[in-house]
Amino acid sequence: MKPAAIVIGRNEGDRLVRCLASLKEHVAPLIYVDSGSHDGSVAAAKAVGAKVVELTPDAPFTAARARDEGFAALMELEVSPDLVQFVDGDCEVAPGWLAAGIEALNTDPQLGLVTSWRAEIHPEASVYNALCDFEWHRPAGVITTCGGDMMVRTVAYHEAGGFNHHVIAAEDDEFCLRLGKAGWQLKRLPADMTRHDAAMTGFGQWWQRAVRSGHGFAQVGHLHPEFFMPERRRVWFYGAKLPLLAVGGLWLWPLLPLVLTLYGVSYIRTMQGLKHAGLPTRASAHQALFLTLSKFPNLIGMLIYHLRRMRGADMRIIEYK
Repeated sequence: MKPAAIVIGRNEGDRLVRCLASLKEHVAPLIYVDSGSHDGSVAAAKAVGAKVVELTPDAPFTAARARDEGFAALMELEVSPDLVQFVDGDCEVAPGWLAAGIEALNTDPQLGLVTSWRAEIHPEASVYNALCDFEWHRPAGVITTCGGDMMVRTVAYHEAGGFNHHVIAAEDDEFCLRLGKAGWQLKRLPADMTRHDAAMTGFGQWWQRAVRSGHGFAQVGHLHPEFFMPERRRVWFYGAKLPLLAVGGLWLWPLLPLVLTLYGVSYIRTMQGLKHAGLPTRASAHQALFLTLSKFPNLIGMLIYHLRRMRGADMRIIEYK
């Protein structure tokens, strides 16, 4: 039996067309969930025979809400598959992935979710795309969390409670944490899964994406205090505490050289870690710079979340495309 597929998107254009084309012959049913697109995405999905779910604007658009409403629409159909492949609309599914995921889940009944490697289509186009490409590739084996491209057992999805509509970033991590706490095992297979088109060519896009990541660190960390703890500590230290020390260093001379030294040590350690992971020296130096700088937009994202939480405001998406 074929798995179902739920694709989510917002103004993905040709990326969505490629995504749906990579799925339509291999899944049933194919569901596309649209978050207020105005680029013809809905018509493109209908043209390939996908069932389309258009999110209403009465609640904030989030990837979590889109996936969960897509799953709800799937459950309303007469045929309810045992397995569901979730895919972001800016990704193409690699040949052979669906068969590999099905085999893994059918072989091990304790597995609730399988995922694998995502790769950038054009990592050479910008340093920002290259950063994403490195971020996507993680070791295969048993895992705690993963990104939004995943194949999930339907019964496991129900037991975990689905996606939390209010989590606007790292919602996939948050779902995976609840899946693990429900007793299911998660695994990354050593295979190509999806090809992603980040299309990040400007510093502003990278900055907004890093702000969104910081929001995810804070929100998921609030829901699951044990998770993202090292990330939150690094952001507070390098994004807030050291800059405050630097300001103090304008009057207390020994502090400023100390702060600059600590940033330098962080940069060198990051670069060495990237080289150890297999990146060439030049690429490691370039990416380490952005990873060091990312603590500042991460901090902004964390502060946005806490301000929203204290005010009781809606958790609205932070877009970078």
